[in-house]
Amino acid sequence: MTDSNPPPPAAAEAPPRFRLPAFLRLIRTRLRPMPATERSTGSLTRRMIGISSLWIFLLLVGGGLELDRVLTSAITRNFDAQLEYVLTAMIASSEIGPDGEVRFNRPLADQRFLEPYSGLYYQISGRGFETFRSRSLWDRALTVKAQHGDDDVHVYDSHEFGDEPLRILERDIRLPASQVRWRFQVAQGRAALDEQIATLRRTLVRAFALLGLGLIVASALQATYGLWPLRKIRRGIYAVRTGQIQRIDDALPNEIAPMVEELNALLAHNEKQAEEARRHAGNLAHALKTPLSVIMNEATANSADLKDTIIREATTMRRQVDHHLARARAVGRRGSAQSRAEVWPALKAVERAMARLHRHVTVDLAGVKDAVVHVEHQDLEEILGNLIENAAKYGQGRVFVEVRRDAGFVEIIIEDDGPGIPEADRRNLFVRGARLDTGKPGTGLGLAIVRDVVEIYEGTVSLEESEDLGGLLVRLRLPAAA
Repeated sequence: MTDSNPPPPAAAEAPPRFRLPAFLRLIRTRLRPMPATERSTGSLTRRMIGISSLWIFLLLVGGGLELDRVLTSAITRNFDAQLEYVLTAMIASSEIGPDGEVRFNRPLADQRFLEPYSGLYYQISGRGFETFRSRSLWDRALTVKAQHGDDDVHVYDSHEFGDEPLRILERDIRLPASQVRWRFQVAQGRAALDEQIATLRRTLVRAFALLGLGLIVASALQATYGLWPLRKIRRGIYAVRTGQIQRIDDALPNEIAPMVEELNALLAHNEKQAEEARRHAGNLAHALKTPLSVIMNEATANSADLKDTIIREATTMRRQVDHHLARARAVGRRGSAQSRAEVWPALKAVERAMARLHRHVTVDLAGVKDAVVHVEHQDLEEILGNLIENAAKYGQGRVFVEVRRDAGFVEIIIEDDGPGIPEADRRNLFVRGARLDTGKPGTGLGLAIVRDVVEIYEGTVSLEESEDLGGLLVRLRLPAAA
C-alpha cells in the first residue's frame, strides 16, 4: 500500500548571501538608532554624516558643472579650430576664373567633400553668380543669410538639414580682381562633437559619483571613529551608575580627557557630600538620642522635676538641630560655582549691626577693600558676625579687624581688648556648647558653627593672643575667589 502523502522534497540549498565589507558592516552597526529619550535631539553621528554628505554633494555638483563647462568649451573650440583651418584653406585656394566665378586653384585634401552626405560640406556663394558647392552636399545647399555681413569668422549651429544638426563657420571675402563679396561656408555634422561631449559627461558623472561615494564613506568612518570615545564614556558612565566601577579611568583623547576629569571630580564631590550628609545625620541622631532617653526615663518614673528636665533637654536638642542645620546649609551652598562674596561690604554690615547691639564698642576696620572670597555671602556674614560679636561681648569696648591677602587666601584678623583666653582653653572653645564665661548670654554654639562652616569651604580658623590689644586674636583664612 502506497503512502498518499509523499515526503516533501529536500529543501534546495540557499544561495550564498551577499556580505557587506567589514568597514561598512561596522558603520551600519554603529549607526543603528539608539533608544530615544525625551530630551534627545537625534544622532550626532548621523548629523555629522548628513552635513558632510550634503557639503560633498554641493561641492561635487558645482565642481562637476564647472569642469563640464570648461572641457565642453575646449572640445568645441578644438572642433571649430579644425573647421576654421578648412575655411582658411578654402579662401587661400580660391581665385576668380575667366567668367568671373570663383574656383579652386587646387582641390581640398579631405576626401569627405567628394562623398555625398558625408557630413562635411563647403559652399561659396556670391550675388549674381551660381553657388559653388562641394559634391558632398549633392542636391542640398547651405542657407545664406544676407541680412548680416561676416567680415570675421562667424560660428553657429544650424538645423536646416533636419535630423543632421550642423556646425557652420562662414566668412565674407572680397577676392582679388572681383568686386563681389563672396561668402565662404564650411559645415560639419555635430554628431561627432556631440558624441565626444556625451562621452566626457558620462566619464565625469561616473568619476564624480565614485569620488562622492568614497568621500561619504570616509566621512562616515571619520565620524564613527571620531565619536568612538563618547560611546566609550557612555559605557563608563553606565558602569559607574551600576556600581561596576568607581571612576572612569580609560585613556581618552586630549579633547575629551578634561571633560572626564571634571566628571570624575563631580563624582568625588557628590560622594563627599553624600558621606557628609550620612555623617551629619548620624551625629544628629546620636546627639538627640541621649536627651530623648532622659526625657523618656523621667516621664516613665513620674519625676517631680519633669518640666525642668524637658525644658533643659529640649534646649539641648534645639542647639544640636541649629548646629546641624547651619552645617547643612553651608554644605548645600558650597557646591554653587557662583559662591562669591566681597569681604569689605560684609564687614561694614556687621559693623553697623554691632553699633546697634553694643553701643559702647568701637569696631575699627583696616586692610584691602576689594578682597573677594569663595564663600556664600550669607555664610560669610554669619561667620564674621559670630566672631566680631564674641569680640565685642567679651572685650572692653574696642575691636580691630584687618583684611589681608595671602597666597590664594584672604586672611581676616579680629582682635579685642578683653582679658584673653589661656592657650590651654582655646581648643576647647570649638567644642559644641563649650563656654568659658557662663555669665554672658549665649548657647556656646557660635565658634563651633564658625569652625564647621569654615572647614566646609576649605578654610581655617585659629585662636591666638593679641599683641596690640592684649585680648584674643582670631585668625580666619578663607579661599580667595578669582
